Amino acid sequence: MIRKIIKIDEEKCNGCGAYATACHEGAIEMVNGKAMLTREDYCDGLGDCLPACPVDAITFEEREAPAYNEAAVLASKQKKATPLPCGCPGTASKAIKRDLSAVQTCTPAVSQLSQWPVQIKLVPVNAPYFDGAKLLVAADCTAYAYANFHNEFIRNHITLIGCPKLDEGDYTEKLTSIIRNNDIKSVTVVRMEVPCCGGIEQAVKRALQTSGKFIPWQVVTVSTDGKILD
Repeated sequence: MIRKIIKIDEEKCNGCGAYATACHEGAIEMVNGKAMLTREDYCDGLGDCLPACPVDAITFEEREAPAYNEAAVLASKQKKATPLPCGCPGTASKAIKRDLSAVQTCTPAVSQLSQWPVQIKLVPVNAPYFDGAKLLVAADCTAYAYANFHNEFIRNHITLIGCPKLDEGDYTEKLTSIIRNNDIKSVTVVRMEVPCCGGIEQAVKRALQTSGKFIPWQVVTVSTDGKILD
């Protein structure tokens, strides 16, 4: 079928991986240091990934492509969020032993956090890790609600967290100073679907406007049952 789908210019792509992370459907992967559309049937053609690209390497085109397969996307997300049970050698259940093809190699969970502190109120305005950083500004509940938070959001980002309902004051001034005084490459906001989380999204919007800089940014919303909402 002829439909709208994304197109990635490999010559422009600098390998930052920003829009591979921004693609909620998992259609984009990093291959040999470049972003590639590896699953055309996972691309919904809505372009959530466009604002994440700092070098404008991603555009739309209309061409022959498989139809968007929402069921396959949902199944893929569920598979990533729910790893198979695992344990030490000899402790696997009988059901799993009967089907060795279902057994995955177990690896310890590894933190992707690259800096400290992470609380917005505590982080310094000027720090070496802000130079060239992809900034993650997250409501603190999101890391508990979304199972794969470290790998999908914290990895390769500088992380700032806060709770607009419980923390005193507004984050706008602090975030404005961080964005204005540092070389921030992109900003990703992760919030919960509850109304009180809108405060952290609004603070980032005001900070970006006040900073006077044009920086790619996106908002990801997590449901209370741990799903990514489009």
